[in-house]
Amino acid sequence: MQRRAWRTSLVLSILGLAVATACGSMPGASPTATPSTPGATADATGIHKISHVIVIMQENRSFDDYFGTYPGVNGLPASNGHFTVCVNDPATGQCVSPYYNSDPVNGGGPHGQVNAVADINGGKMDGFIASAEKGGKGCGSTHDPACGGAGSDTMGYHDARDIPNYWTWAHDFVLQDALFEPNASWSLPAHLFEVSEWSANCHGSSDPGNCVNALQSPGNPPDFNKKTGTTPTPPTYAWTDLTYLMHKDSVSWNYFVQGGQQPDCADDAADCNAPYQNAKTPGIWNPLPYFTTVQQDGQLGNIKDVTNYFAQAKNGTLPAVSWVAPAQQDSDHPPANIEAGQTWVTRLINAAMQGPEWNSTAIFLAWDDWGGFYDHVVPPTVDENGYGLRVPGLVISPYARQGYVDNQTLSFDAYAKFIEDDFLGGQRLDPANDGRPDPRPDVRENASILGNLAADFDFNQPPRSPVPLPENPPPGPASTPGG
Repeated sequence: MQRRAWRTSLVLSILGLAVATACGSMPGASPTATPSTPGATADATGIHKISHVIVIMQENRSFDDYFGTYPGVNGLPASNGHFTVCVNDPATGQCVSPYYNSDPVNGGGPHGQVNAVADINGGKMDGFIASAEKGGKGCGSTHDPACGGAGSDTMGYHDARDIPNYWTWAHDFVLQDALFEPNASWSLPAHLFEVSEWSANCHGSSDPGNCVNALQSPGNPPDFNKKTGTTPTPPTYAWTDLTYLMHKDSVSWNYFVQGGQQPDCADDAADCNAPYQNAKTPGIWNPLPYFTTVQQDGQLGNIKDVTNYFAQAKNGTLPAVSWVAPAQQDSDHPPANIEAGQTWVTRLINAAMQGPEWNSTAIFLAWDDWGGFYDHVVPPTVDENGYGLRVPGLVISPYARQGYVDNQTLSFDAYAKFIEDDFLGGQRLDPANDGRPDPRPDVRENASILGNLAADFDFNQPPRSPVPLPENPPPGPASTPGG
């Protein structure tokens, strides 16, 4: 963990614009009441000063892709201003070093289970270009997680010139440089881990005891497939998820979904109609409607269109826990424009900052998987499911440490652990004592290697004032290899 200075010119230019460009709630949003939420009282201490957790999950970027040249992190290896790593390109026989990519639209690479294994390559971390070149052959859609872009695109990186708000939040709050995807696979399993700490296939059974571990194919949403012309049966996610524990303890939650296209075809299909998602359409990024717990507890109404998030943030009626999922156009998922993604995230964070609940809020911003982009850090092994490759992570809160790099080993399991410690008295998704046993291989929140997000906060400091950022900020300064 380190504290370090950042480039003053970037901070001054962005923060100066922020004062004149405060962002309001999304137009057209209407006030929406939410259930009562355990609130931070005047005498709350420690983690319990946080009564609103917001998890913003973007898509398909590695840590090195977005922060590999950020000062003071475990970034792209370099010496004397030059990168000291490269990855072989089988098509040319050349070893390709990381390079600055100014293009806001990228291809990335395939990012399923087999690709995670190939990219890591036994710890050599040198399979990225080969995976992308293999994945690109014969693919009908760049939305397919088995497909990728042009080989060396995976070696490109971005910095404050392209994503200045992300870099400003890293300077002003907490940047995590050892956050790993919880599963070594693609988006759907990652989102299942986000809300339940497991990815399984229950083969249509509503009995949690019949679910079996499924890292790659947990039962996909029934997106129409042009090749077969059929609509598969919807999956049943019968294992226990975090909303089951929250419902038992009357802890409020919402899962906010932006309407629009989702990026990935179901079941690694090479081609499909681009599926449409909204709060009423379960999908790869909106899996909770398929959970039997959500159905049986009468909680389907907690899954809402994202316009409700903006209204609730403005009115001070956000629940204890909010998850926010983008649509393709704002997701950072190739081929989405990353400038649009940054604007989307800025709107979400500005809304929380400008609302009356800012002083009791913690925002966890992450990207769900690596998207085939290069990262040099070998993921640690926890169990047969992960961890997966390293992804960017930021903690934004009035109590977050300023200019702090968190080196703890983390995954999305740490989000569940924080929520459980804050709102559920430390209860875990543990088959031995959660009241709804399932055959999950382990209790992820209790992994000895997993860090504690409470370390990213200083609850003794007075809450810091919000600083909304411009939705379309000017480019920041160039970075240098080695930070």
